[in-house]
Amino acid sequence: MAIDSHLPCSLGPPVCEKDAKALEFIEDMTKNVDSVQERVLAEILSRNADTEYLQRFYLNGATDRESFKSKVPVVTYEDLQFDIQRIANGDRSPILSAHPVSEFLTSSGTSAGERKLMPTIHEELDRRSLLYSLLMPVMNLYVPGLDKGKALYFLFVKAETTTPGGLVARPVLTSYYKSEHFKTRPHDPYNVHTSPNEAILCADSFQSMYTQMLCGLIMRQEVLRVGAVFASGLLRAIRFLQLNWQQLSQDISAGILTPKITDPSLRECICKILKPNCELADFITKECSEDNWEGIITRIWPNTKYLEVIVTGAMAQYIPTLDYYSGGLPKACTMYASSECYFGLNLNPMSKPSDVSYTIMPNMGYFEFMPHESSTPGRSRDSPPRLVELADVEVGKEYELVITTYAGLNRYRVGDILRVTGFHNAAPQFRFIRRKNVLLSIESDKTDEEELQNAIDNASKLLEEFNTSVVEYTSYANTGVIPGHYVIYWELLVKDPANWPTDDVLNQCCLEMEESLNTVYRQSRVADNSIGPLEIRIVKNGTFEELMDYAISRGASINQYKVPRCVSFTPIMELLDSRVVSVHFSPALPHWTSGPRG
Repeated sequence: MAIDSHLPCSLGPPVCEKDAKALEFIEDMTKNVDSVQERVLAEILSRNADTEYLQRFYLNGATDRESFKSKVPVVTYEDLQFDIQRIANGDRSPILSAHPVSEFLTSSGTSAGERKLMPTIHEELDRRSLLYSLLMPVMNLYVPGLDKGKALYFLFVKAETTTPGGLVARPVLTSYYKSEHFKTRPHDPYNVHTSPNEAILCADSFQSMYTQMLCGLIMRQEVLRVGAVFASGLLRAIRFLQLNWQQLSQDISAGILTPKITDPSLRECICKILKPNCELADFITKECSEDNWEGIITRIWPNTKYLEVIVTGAMAQYIPTLDYYSGGLPKACTMYASSECYFGLNLNPMSKPSDVSYTIMPNMGYFEFMPHESSTPGRSRDSPPRLVELADVEVGKEYELVITTYAGLNRYRVGDILRVTGFHNAAPQFRFIRRKNVLLSIESDKTDEEELQNAIDNASKLLEEFNTSVVEYTSYANTGVIPGHYVIYWELLVKDPANWPTDDVLNQCCLEMEESLNTVYRQSRVADNSIGPLEIRIVKNGTFEELMDYAISRGASINQYKVPRCVSFTPIMELLDSRVVSVHFSPALPHWTSGPRG
């Protein structure tokens, strides 16, 4: 059925002509979900028909869904790793994509402890930029007057590497911030940042954070929204202010930038903004020298209307702390994206964090959904599970997301578990439930049970000289401090009480665990300072039996009880903490390098 583009937008009245076009585009895409999906798949298959990967499955140029679904298998990263490594090593033949791979985007997920490399092509930047262009038109429907001030967003680039074949490998946001799409973006009065590009693009995390915070303080009356990509990133900025407000205040008072900022382009840029302002310096000193930091965001930036941060999935653990520092400001989660593909946006961005749902835009890629209950390991590739189309998912059901992209991923399992919450027009809306198999996460790190077990196995070898072993363990991500860190509870079997492991050795066990964790974790510890030292808490003998007794008293089956490898339920954590006999922290940073990978 043809759509009359002049029908009123069901999302609400746009604030300007540019917004009207964006909202009309959203309406068109969400009313024609299935036909857009059919077109996207046909485009991907026709352009990539001669790639080595698709040739393996004898599609013979077919671009219809049935041929694609019957012949092309559902895959994981490990299935593609050999082909991806060939591209990384310099093979320029059309292996996955007919268009040349322009760079690799490093996923926060890992394979065998290393970041996953996601191939991408130049035109994906256009697709990502298109999705970004839809965010403010939606936000303007809910928050008026955003053109009357600025956004204080803490945005950062991260370390990048070069593969043996000469392709850059870096996180997706670093790729976007370094692109001309971002650096030369047209002026939008509804989307003006306090941070200059030079501050965002500075690779030194201290200099970048310092100058972004300084600009935010100087322009504090103009700030209408405060944010970072992840909730943990915004809390890290608050912690940075706690540690550095005296120097920041001194710079503002004198109008002279600290010599700690050594980047020449950054100094030149900031010196144009920084002018002596004793009144502002005194205000910052008064607010920040108080012990009570409750509501500090609205105290320093009084015109803030909302926070923009991701608080879904693992980030939900930071909501109480954000409420404390912001006085309960609304938290907007605007979009849903990953290294593999950008997916969609939140059409009700001011909803409560527990109600956040994302509408997948059908033009971003071809999307299929594996009913979560049928997502079983070891399924034969010859009989792939029957996946559901985007337009056919059912409200209330959970699915694992499977994507096919223009850049050459075909029926790729992303690992995200989503629940359908409703529809906007014909487009389903999804709540992000969790990453599959992720046990611990502080920020972009994702540690699964197998990896945690391996780290404990390696660390426990240090106990052998004491004739001691780890008999049980569990863990949790402690986000009550900034930065957050992993806490591991160990119950030890010490065969000779006179030869109890020393504090030094137990501290070294913490470091050995960190050395065994994946490269994303270690980068977060070493380069980004976004995760604190790992902590081991030794508990009394019999603690885990008490844990089992407690679980059984609450209805667990004694025959099926398994020790949870991660805990978050307050009574269980209180039980564990009441049995702690000693506490140990990693005494040093684990090894991490940003050098090239083979």
